[in-house]
Amino acid sequence: MPYLTGMARTPAGTPDTPNGTERFNEERAVSSIRGSEQPDLQAGVEVIRDTVRTLPVKPGVYRMQDARGDVLYVGKARALKNRVANYTQWERLPGRLQRMVSQTRSMTIVTTNSEAEALLLEAQLIKRFRPAYNVLLRDDKSFPFILLRTDHEFPRIMKHRGARRLKGNYYGPFASAGSVNTTINALQKLFLLRSCTDSFFARRDRPCLLYQIKRCSAPCVGRIDEAGYDELVREAKDFLGGKSNAVQRKIEVQMAQAAQDLDFERAAMLRDRLRAATFIQGSQAINAEGVDNADIFAMATHGGQVGVQAFFIRGGQNWGHRAFFPSHTEGLSEEEVMQSFLAQFYEEVPPARCILIDRELPEADLLAEALREGAGGKVEISVPQRGSRRQLVAQATRNAVEALERRLAERGTQAKTHREMAEFLELSDVPQRIEVYDNSHIQGTKAVGAMIVAGPEGYLTNQYRKFNIKTAQSDDDFAMMREVMTRRFGRVQEEDPERQGGTWPDLVLIDGGKGQMNAVKDALEELGIEDVALIAIAKGPHHGREGREVFHFPDGREKMLPVNSPVLFYLQRLRDEVHRFVIGAHRAKRSRAITASPLDEIPGIGPARKRALLLHFGTAGKVRAASLEDLQRAPGVSAAVAQTIYDFYHPRG
Repeated sequence: MPYLTGMARTPAGTPDTPNGTERFNEERAVSSIRGSEQPDLQAGVEVIRDTVRTLPVKPGVYRMQDARGDVLYVGKARALKNRVANYTQWERLPGRLQRMVSQTRSMTIVTTNSEAEALLLEAQLIKRFRPAYNVLLRDDKSFPFILLRTDHEFPRIMKHRGARRLKGNYYGPFASAGSVNTTINALQKLFLLRSCTDSFFARRDRPCLLYQIKRCSAPCVGRIDEAGYDELVREAKDFLGGKSNAVQRKIEVQMAQAAQDLDFERAAMLRDRLRAATFIQGSQAINAEGVDNADIFAMATHGGQVGVQAFFIRGGQNWGHRAFFPSHTEGLSEEEVMQSFLAQFYEEVPPARCILIDRELPEADLLAEALREGAGGKVEISVPQRGSRRQLVAQATRNAVEALERRLAERGTQAKTHREMAEFLELSDVPQRIEVYDNSHIQGTKAVGAMIVAGPEGYLTNQYRKFNIKTAQSDDDFAMMREVMTRRFGRVQEEDPERQGGTWPDLVLIDGGKGQMNAVKDALEELGIEDVALIAIAKGPHHGREGREVFHFPDGREKMLPVNSPVLFYLQRLRDEVHRFVIGAHRAKRSRAITASPLDEIPGIGPARKRALLLHFGTAGKVRAASLEDLQRAPGVSAAVAQTIYDFYHPRG
């Protein structure tokens, strides 16, 4: 089969090379196959052979792509030429890799300075492209941290997610937002640190409620001086850094001294702080003797499914645990799955200096070297054989087994519910992608539509969409629904006309009755779409107070489910989720409208000038009524800007 070969260099520092020119050098080797996009093993092997001819014997990362350019697989290598050449020996490959090679139509190569850097880049690219043939860490939402900000004379304690760009001390990761909120509440009682924003802090002229309930020392109004507050901050850092016993002993001494001095009010306050410290330690207690800071991982497998349990210990305290269920693990050993999981897990989460696992990894030393930079020092990855560390791993293993058993039981029940739903809704098969639509407005204003997406694994929140209603009358629900469906399906027709990108729904669920159903039907028929399953869900008799819903079919039929039906509960949850999303979008739109100013419409007037004008004149109306000379006297307003503002309000006829 004929093919074309080309080489193009992509400058380092682009999204494909996230760590800059000093680390990676990307080369894109593309072999475009002319002909069918159907799997062809020989065609894939030819692409790989052609790429191998240009490869250096250097460490790096390679990406395999199909005819559409979608990434099939991301791999790393100590010697790229040798590693990629293995894929040309197709008869030695397992069936899974043979399928991958048969779909390969191009490759992208990134060289690195070391194999450890290649491992880090491999994890980054897997998380970015989510290839079909890589182990994927699906439940990888960012972990919450406790942040003690130090960019203010009175540091603030707060919950933080995402990139750690703010100046301060980060403590975590915590397993859930709930555990962070509980810990912060207790820390406020223990150390009386402020949690308010800087703007709220600056506006106070008297203590807020948190001071009254003894959860803040009120530095905003001088109830504590800077030196006293700094002492509380030092104690908080010691406590979160693992010196909790020393902090407790100090508070006990202060409480005893206050009681001896007959200062019972201070003694009671110190007693409450001591109780908060005891609560934190009690709620986070774990048998972690001899373990200061460590991450603990254990794996369980059953029926082809994999579960990994993670524990986070900081300062001898348990900061929570979470179960993960990697996907695309077929044909890989448990050790390979665990190594790939850890590389992706630590792509965003800073590693502990000590990582305890339940099995030996094929490249544990390489992984430890790759994690050194994120940990700020040497990382130890070990499989404990005895003592308290071994007990911690055994505890994680028990939790992994129980979590996997619960998941399999839930998935079995959920699969049954999906099958029953498909039967009730008269679908040909269990839907893999369900889209649910709803609209929201208040008396015809600020109208917005919304779409949520659900699949067998749950909600696909990254595919939720909102639609600002543009053409329909905002008090016409049917017209709004027609507009939303026309925009949504008109776009997907352009972007995925062959319906191979996984963006077409198997079921469209509409919140509404016959009117909404007819509106959606008409919109899709105008686009020439007649094969998408449509169902409208509306409140039943007595407005649904009995838990009944009426399901409207495109042909006008209506059906109902028993009150205690699991299928009814599932469809109601989908409807409630789109309610939540569309109402949130509508509230955000209303909030933006409330804070909008007529000055926003003037070209060239940004937030700083708008603020200066309002501070000088008081209101937008006074800005409108001001003369050109008055505008020129406003601070931060040049003669040219003043003329622009004046001309905007006084157009020349």
